[in-house]
Amino acid sequence: MPRNVTGVVLMLIAAISVLTSGIAAGRGDAAAEDARLRASRELTRQFQQRLKAELEAAIAQGGPVGAIGVCREQAPAIARELSAAGGARVSRTALRVRDPANTPQPWQRDVLLRFQERMAAGEPADGLEYFETPAGEGARYMKAIPTGPLCVTCHGNNLAADVQAALRGMYPEDAATGFAAGDLRGAFSVVWPEESEAP
Repeated sequence: MPRNVTGVVLMLIAAISVLTSGIAAGRGDAAAEDARLRASRELTRQFQQRLKAELEAAIAQGGPVGAIGVCREQAPAIARELSAAGGARVSRTALRVRDPANTPQPWQRDVLLRFQERMAAGEPADGLEYFETPAGEGARYMKAIPTGPLCVTCHGNNLAADVQAALRGMYPEDAATGFAAGDLRGAFSVVWPEESEAP
């Protein structure tokens, strides 16, 4: 996969039509047409695809324990790379985190709780997103991460003994187990600086 994603992001910003439905906040035309919304969607798409590919490769090579190392090392590296290339802060967060560094900020926690409410009302997790442009704060975006079959290997119930041992060693404060497929695992987050108007 190419390491320089800047050109890809900029090309797709120009080419992708904005979807105007499904935004939890900022539903007006100005927000819907904001180039940062399109760029946020593309950054999270790349993050998701690259992380999934890394996890699948690690599991194929070394089993589920190898996937824990990917989330610990590769996921932050991918986030840093996409942040540098895209001009925004790209990350992941959740209500129940494995790494304390991913603890949600208050606004992120509020969005995650709203995602849970929307899921309880029948909305599928993979369609949940949020975008807003708060005054003086740039723009911010979140997209829900549903718990998939791959996720429950390390985040579900009844984890294998070697997985439990690895988690205890790497994440002594782990709170991210007990999930079932379809649950809200967390969300991708993209935060644009105040001075940005378009990527």
